[in-house]
Amino acid sequence: MTLDPGAVLLTDRVAVVTGAAVGIGAAVAVAFARFGADVAVCDRDAENLAVTVAAIEAAGRRAWPGVLDVRDGDAVREYVAGVGASAGRIDVLVNNAGGGFHAAFLDVNDKGQDALIRENFTSVTNFTRAVVPHVPATGGSIINITSIEAHRAGPNYAVYSAMKAGVFSLSKSLALEFGDRLIRVNCIAPDVIPTPGISGAGPLPVHTPLPVEGHVDDVAGAAVYLASDLSRFVTGTTVHVDGGNTAAAGWIRADAGTWRTS
Repeated sequence: MTLDPGAVLLTDRVAVVTGAAVGIGAAVAVAFARFGADVAVCDRDAENLAVTVAAIEAAGRRAWPGVLDVRDGDAVREYVAGVGASAGRIDVLVNNAGGGFHAAFLDVNDKGQDALIRENFTSVTNFTRAVVPHVPATGGSIINITSIEAHRAGPNYAVYSAMKAGVFSLSKSLALEFGDRLIRVNCIAPDVIPTPGISGAGPLPVHTPLPVEGHVDDVAGAAVYLASDLSRFVTGTTVHVDGGNTAAAGWIRADAGTWRTS
């Protein structure tokens, strides 16, 4: 392999990005288009999904929008089959859709728990099973968006955190199972990334080792890397886009530049 700037391009590849109406999903989808990919995008939010589609098309690339609930397995399979038939292949899958709610574990009822499992874990397995048959023999990339909570405790988000940890574990197993298909499976674990799903109340407090606020494009940059040939020998791992919080492991940077433990 000769490394050159073209290795980062996604020219004429076909990607599927879930939860692409706003936030990280939208940023990833638009970045893929700007790097040359055609992008299938799905979400329940039809209005904002149309904005993402317009941005993809403004980059000169094709979009396949799908208004659907990622928790609905039949809808997932129908959507992916349509994209595969139209595009002729699927090279990249980004399982981004997910979400949680603040609640003590004992206050989460059966319905709430089932919704968390289906949105954060079952959607990943359903999309993966649907997409893999459309990946060409030359291989592809599956990118699962998890969270820093996949690698630490998540009080009042216990089930959400457990599902993200489950996706982390699943990704390592699938990296082995899909290796002979040349399909790479990796995770991106963000933290302190302001999105509409996390906070609409302004900037989040910055206590990361890097004294800057994270942005959805930071996650999109990692996704472009994992989708491109730059990462051709990378599988079964996680890129932590968290300003150093995983490394900090409880150390907190104070505003004066000093450090303390929680």
